[in-house]
Amino acid sequence: MRARRLIAAASVAALGVLSLAACGKSSPDVAAYVGDRTYSLDRVDAVYDEAQARYAEVMRQGAAQAGVTPEPEELRSAVTRQDVVDLLVSIELGKRIAAEQGIQVSDQITPEQIAESLKMPPQAEYAQLWGEWADLSLALGQKLPPAELSDESLMKVYRAIERTGEIQPNASVQQVRQLFGQADFVRAGTAISVALQAEAEEVDLTVNPRYDRLGVPSWVSKGQEVIFYALPYVESTGPVTDISTPEPVVTPAEPTAPVQP
Repeated sequence: MRARRLIAAASVAALGVLSLAACGKSSPDVAAYVGDRTYSLDRVDAVYDEAQARYAEVMRQGAAQAGVTPEPEELRSAVTRQDVVDLLVSIELGKRIAAEQGIQVSDQITPEQIAESLKMPPQAEYAQLWGEWADLSLALGQKLPPAELSDESLMKVYRAIERTGEIQPNASVQQVRQLFGQADFVRAGTAISVALQAEAEEVDLTVNPRYDRLGVPSWVSKGQEVIFYALPYVESTGPVTDISTPEPVVTPAEPTAPVQP
């Protein structure tokens, strides 16, 4: 049942992003301020570095069993520091919403269940954060009133999945409606996005300019696989006061079969 529910779920959000400098929260060592919580760049780096190391370990083990030597690019996960920030912020906002609305969050998705799809051991903090966020998003999706299935919400989800290269590209609204079927995961995800955006504004969410795009981690099934994505990204309207080292470019896979929700 847990695995089935994992496959059926997805979440989306548009979070208002403010410039650090504009709010007087401008420490170059901070990745994000969420109300009274502060997430440092060191915290983000630690989660990211461990995720990369754990992923490389898994890939080396698999290659050794197959009797081949992996190429350097095969040892690098598609996980980015932006993904880590998205998780940390979404978890904090999700916890606040659950507490305010009295929503019970149960342990439905464990790191062990999601680790294989992430291609890293469940001991990795990145996998543990994903497990925590999965439980939160499922609880929120079950309790928040489902949103209307508009063309806009439908296409936001579709375009985010399209960026991964794991879905039929350039589809029309009608094609996407046929592709997603009843699209209950879009309704639930859109409801979560509205709640998260409102909470972000309430707590005066502020992020470092190097993470001036912020999205909520999301997932959906494609056959027996799970596609991880985030949407939408909102550009910071404030001045950029810090420039980060660019993340490695990950080339999307060739488009494959449509998602089967």
